[in-house]
Amino acid sequence: MKVLKFGGTSVGRPERMKSIASLIKDGEPKIVVLSALSGTTNALVSISEDLFGRYQKNALEKVAQLEEHYRVFVETLFSTEKALKQSKAILAKQFELIRDIAEKPNFTGKEERVLLAQGELLSTQIFQTYLEEIAYPSVLLGALDFMKIDSDGEPVLEYIEEKLQKLLAQNADCQTFITQGYICLNPRGEIDNLKRGGSDYTASLVGAAARASEVQIWTDIDGMHNNDPRIVPNTKPVAELSFEEAAELAYFGAKILHPATIHPAKLYNIPVRLLNTMQPEAHGTIIANVLSHTENPIKSIAAKDNIIAIKIKSTRMLLAYGFLRKVFEIFEKYKTPIDMITTSEVAVSLTIDNPSALSTIIRELEYFGTVEIDKEQSIVCVVGDLVAENKGVVNPSCIAQRAF
Repeated sequence: MKVLKFGGTSVGRPERMKSIASLIKDGEPKIVVLSALSGTTNALVSISEDLFGRYQKNALEKVAQLEEHYRVFVETLFSTEKALKQSKAILAKQFELIRDIAEKPNFTGKEERVLLAQGELLSTQIFQTYLEEIAYPSVLLGALDFMKIDSDGEPVLEYIEEKLQKLLAQNADCQTFITQGYICLNPRGEIDNLKRGGSDYTASLVGAAARASEVQIWTDIDGMHNNDPRIVPNTKPVAELSFEEAAELAYFGAKILHPATIHPAKLYNIPVRLLNTMQPEAHGTIIANVLSHTENPIKSIAAKDNIIAIKIKSTRMLLAYGFLRKVFEIFEKYKTPIDMITTSEVAVSLTIDNPSALSTIIRELEYFGTVEIDKEQSIVCVVGDLVAENKGVVNPSCIAQRAF
């Protein structure tokens, strides 16, 4: 069985949704993970911001605009009266829920999470209805029936595997399953999500739980490139990457792949293939454990901007043990991940990209010594066959510009 994930741009237009249906009709068993239609999550985020700001009228106007967008979408997609009627009933139900949330006097984080889940619930139901219209057998699996995170926001893989395997067994005669990316349940049984870009993560988790032969991430670009195509002209796709190389690139700026995607697939040695919906014949990028070496030692470069560099100088570090643990505990306390770190006899330098708790973290770090902050930094990540003995090639896998 394979797992195929299609992003927002891949399902964002009726003709593209039809193309996806053609792509999956190959007779092989598969689970198809869908994102929301392109622009939907941004619209729902904007509605949420208005509701938090008590701009209810603005929010309801945006709900009406989004509903009209979907009405035009389904009227273009479907050709039979039965399927069109069914899809409009789906829209009526989901947008009634959205309006109910928008009209509540108090809008909280709980309501926001429910609101943000509607995009994936809409796209999968519409796609399932289209498959029914073209008489292609498939089963819609609700991600909320098997996808769960713990109190730290981490997926509970054992739970996911148990629930998903049971659902697949109940539909053993079916070859194609459709489900939602991004959304899940939290430990309280409430609707939650895997954060932005989480549909990639869903696909990898589903692949691990189903012991898939391959996870395919379909986007609007033909694989991971040797540099950022948004900045550098004439970039080329990289044919092969190791799990470690892909993880580094994704974490340090390559937008094609969600950084968390690699771990579940690597855990069970499941290859991840990055493919282009607009050019399905293209080779794309294969990410796996054992790969051939390339002539060029540098495979790809990525950059991560808006980095904050923090330097803690303290003579208390000298010949002391436990110092770094105490520093790290502060970042753990405020759930702030550290990107990179370097140490000397009397200083620790590290970088973060989440400034939400920065002022509080600085106050607690000042207990240990002098704290210096540099904002708006960048980390450049270089991956490839970078052997320490090779001369003329930059050896570190990541270089922090002005970070240290």
